[in-house]
Amino acid sequence: MSEILTDKYGRIHNYLRISLTDSCNLRCFYCIPEENYASTPTKNLMQPHEIETIVKTLVENGINKIRLTGGEPLVRKDIRDILKVFAQFPVELHMTTNGIRIDELLPQIIATNFSSINISLDTLSREKFLKITRRDYFDKVRANIDLLLQHELKVKINVVMMKGVNDEELVDFIELTRSNNIDVRFIEFMPFDNNKWTSNQVMTYQEITDQLARSYAFVPIAGEKHDTCKLYSIPGYQGRFGIISTLTAPFCSECNRIRLTADGKLKNCLFSKHETDLLNPLRRSEAILPLIKQNILAKAKGLGGQLKTDFTMIQPEVLQNRSMISIGG
Repeated sequence: MSEILTDKYGRIHNYLRISLTDSCNLRCFYCIPEENYASTPTKNLMQPHEIETIVKTLVENGINKIRLTGGEPLVRKDIRDILKVFAQFPVELHMTTNGIRIDELLPQIIATNFSSINISLDTLSREKFLKITRRDYFDKVRANIDLLLQHELKVKINVVMMKGVNDEELVDFIELTRSNNIDVRFIEFMPFDNNKWTSNQVMTYQEITDQLARSYAFVPIAGEKHDTCKLYSIPGYQGRFGIISTLTAPFCSECNRIRLTADGKLKNCLFSKHETDLLNPLRRSEAILPLIKQNILAKAKGLGGQLKTDFTMIQPEVLQNRSMISIGG
């Protein structure tokens, strides 16, 4: 008999974000602590049959929306087998990727029937892309976004906004939505282990909307209960834009998300310092549902119980967490 995954604040969890790997073919400075980052050995990652078992348990107990993340999920050598695993589940399926391997895996991606594909792209400048990612894949990513659109797949572009880095590109990103059915999502820059975060780099939700209001007459779109993104439309534009305001207007009270790292650790919040190992108990043939329920029951009221509601008072050096690439996007 299935159970509902509920925490002590009455929040029902039906959305799983699962990292398939902490490897990536980019080296974005805000995600990866250093250029020579050592990814997890393959033997310590969840294998396709283990992913299937854990996800099956979660789906049987209320999970009906899943997002595949990384690192970069499509760099796994066994990604075709993993996509087949997820295609069998009766869930709303999404993926976040940097877009580099879309063309190589397009038949498998189409067959998996994703509801949307999120592309992480923080700049529309080739030179700036190289500076941010430390890799020269800009043209490849742009071509693969076009490829997804040609096949009528729903595309969302994730943009981490950082003052002094890409804050002058807001209008450029909005213009992508003029004649393309794309959602552009601006994300406030968040602190993680060794990502050199400082509060004065954060471009806030209010600053983004104020700047865009000088150029556009946009209107809010009514969202769903658990939306993390505040959506807007511009009359005459095919696409939309949104803002993920984790630091300045968090959405913890309606949170329905849990995260599973590539090495099989369950996190009940992006900023939680506590994790529950599911992979090793599974390998010992132990029951994992009680562990899942205990993890969710221990969820903090907001922001992992670590971040201050005034983001300017956050001290990143005292936070206990992983790097972004190790958690999963």
